[in-house]
Amino acid sequence: MDKRSLGSSGIEVTAFIYGAGSIGGLGSAIATRGLGLDAGQGMDRLTEAYDVGIRVIDTADAYGGGASEDTVGRWLADNQSGDVLVQTKVGGITHAGQQGPDLSAPHIERQLAQSIRRLGRVDLYLSHIPDSRTPIEQTLTAFAAARDAGLIRAFGVCNVDVRLLEAFLHAAAATGLPRPQLVQNGLSLLRRGDERDLLPLAAAEGIGYMAFSPLAGGVLSDQYLGKAAPPPGSRMALVGDLYYAGMHSPENLARVARLRDVARENGISTSGLALAWLRAHPLVTASIVSPSTQAQWQAVSEASSTNIGDSLLGEVSEIFS
Repeated sequence: MDKRSLGSSGIEVTAFIYGAGSIGGLGSAIATRGLGLDAGQGMDRLTEAYDVGIRVIDTADAYGGGASEDTVGRWLADNQSGDVLVQTKVGGITHAGQQGPDLSAPHIERQLAQSIRRLGRVDLYLSHIPDSRTPIEQTLTAFAAARDAGLIRAFGVCNVDVRLLEAFLHAAAATGLPRPQLVQNGLSLLRRGDERDLLPLAAAEGIGYMAFSPLAGGVLSDQYLGKAAPPPGSRMALVGDLYYAGMHSPENLARVARLRDVARENGISTSGLALAWLRAHPLVTASIVSPSTQAQWQAVSEASSTNIGDSLLGEVSEIFS
């Protein structure tokens, strides 16, 4: 699997990253804990990711109430995989009594220590969701202290719009503090808002960009085509309203049907082509995937080995313009 430079950080990441958000739950929501993959299944998926060439694991202190970090840490210890980058996040809701997002310095210090105990080490550390109550300068100071102490190699931000990214950059410039070196946001053929302004800004500032939910909860595959509603037990049925609102619609499914036709003409699966489009995107560093079936892993392999030209890239983009 090819590697890319993570902006100007000097760090290289694989074009695809394994997202461990389904281990112990489905994302960060307290209501979904216990759903998704159990520890054994998570260990198997992590091994499968390594076997296809993925060398970055993405998790968060809030995923599965900590179960995701625990499992990733066990896998790292068992496999002695020093060539894998470990990426986790802080600031999300980790327990029922937490009063909203928290990117304060004491919280970051405390949670990073916990994440290191669970994972063994943290290479890339990201704010999970915005915290309007904590001054950006305090958050930057805490991340800088962690980097200067050798606890992390680089830090970044998740779920930010262009105004908030600009605010982080302005605060760093005004204080002399280090700036974020990566952004992790939702991006797919069905969610392209960052292309307007955030992606160009990140590229101009030497900031890496990681796309999560690249298949929009599975909508950018064949699994929902021809079905009036998501099948019971599917990710869309379980958490569609929570994480993928508006993705499963007749209009979007019609676009996906056109994508399927183009994919067939080019000898690739629908989801493989959707992932290949992201891999070919000039402003996207890497995409976060969470396959759990052979067909889903095959789509990642297809996307990793398919170099789509400008003509096909434009044709796919036009379907979802």
